[in-house]
Amino acid sequence: MTPASATLPSARTAPPAGGLRRKGSRPALAGGLVAALVVLVLIAAVSLAVGSGHVPLADVWHGLVSPDDARRTDVIVRTVRIPRTCAGILAGVALGLAGALMQGVTRNPLADPGLLGVNAGASVSVVLAMGVLGLTAPGQYIWFGFGGALLAALFVYGVGSIGREGATPVKLALAGAATTAFLGSLTTAVLLTDSKTFDQFRFWQVGSLSGRETDALWQVLPFIVAGSLLALALGPQLNALALGDDVARGLGQRVGVSRAASALAVVLLCGAATAIAGPIGFVGLVVPHAARLITGPDHRWVLAYSAVLAPILLLVADIVGRLVARPAEVQVGIVTAVIGCVPFVILVRRRKLVEL
Repeated sequence: MTPASATLPSARTAPPAGGLRRKGSRPALAGGLVAALVVLVLIAAVSLAVGSGHVPLADVWHGLVSPDDARRTDVIVRTVRIPRTCAGILAGVALGLAGALMQGVTRNPLADPGLLGVNAGASVSVVLAMGVLGLTAPGQYIWFGFGGALLAALFVYGVGSIGREGATPVKLALAGAATTAFLGSLTTAVLLTDSKTFDQFRFWQVGSLSGRETDALWQVLPFIVAGSLLALALGPQLNALALGDDVARGLGQRVGVSRAASALAVVLLCGAATAIAGPIGFVGLVVPHAARLITGPDHRWVLAYSAVLAPILLLVADIVGRLVARPAEVQVGIVTAVIGCVPFVILVRRRKLVEL
């Protein structure tokens, strides 16, 4: 019989009970998080101040503190720039947390929110809403995107849970890949037979923050808040799962419950983010790695930093997209891939992706 000590980490190598070793001290990491929050506030201010159309800073301030519907610039600030900036913050928080959760639960450094078929489910439901029901405004099909993302993620988790082992990382990844392929082919089939729907869908598919309505943001806000609180509370469980299922059980963790809670948080966050901004990729993939460079493998800090760094990246990408092609715009989903690919390649070359 194998000795019990052979199945557990030694006292010399075992992590502390509270989680994995951090790169810096708690005050240093807390100070860095506060600094990142300050940067986020500054970037949000820049997002309000600049755009594809010129609005003087004095008019921007007037539109914020005392809006007047009779002033064109005040209307632009209140109905265009404020909702757009808020959408970037909400979608960024959701994507950053969802990406960190996916990588922690699956122990896959290349996992992102699309792994559970969320983007594919949202895409096919939006296509059906546009092509069958004739819905064209974002406020009309936003809930179809959320519902499709939710159903696809639940289906993938249900399929991945079949069997005695339950929802293992490998089974979830395979179920997600198969579901994404099927739904993607269904979406393509509908678009190839309806050119009008294709023209409408292609702008949503690349990811965008423009044209978002304040009412729609208020509607998805509860889902993002609930998903964010659940995700941040799962940091200690992710630290235990990072050591392997057997060790996590030995430390008293209920592995199945932890994975189910993580999946629920990912569904809430990804569904809301996709409903707000479309299937934006890359943010949920690269931001957790950037956070891990700062914090080390402790998921409690990785999640917190991801929730702040992701909206910074998304807002910066949106600002760049508004400025580089004036008076036209480049969609934010395109810009995030362009400005994020170089740092991601650097991360790969430094072999930081394996430190989960």
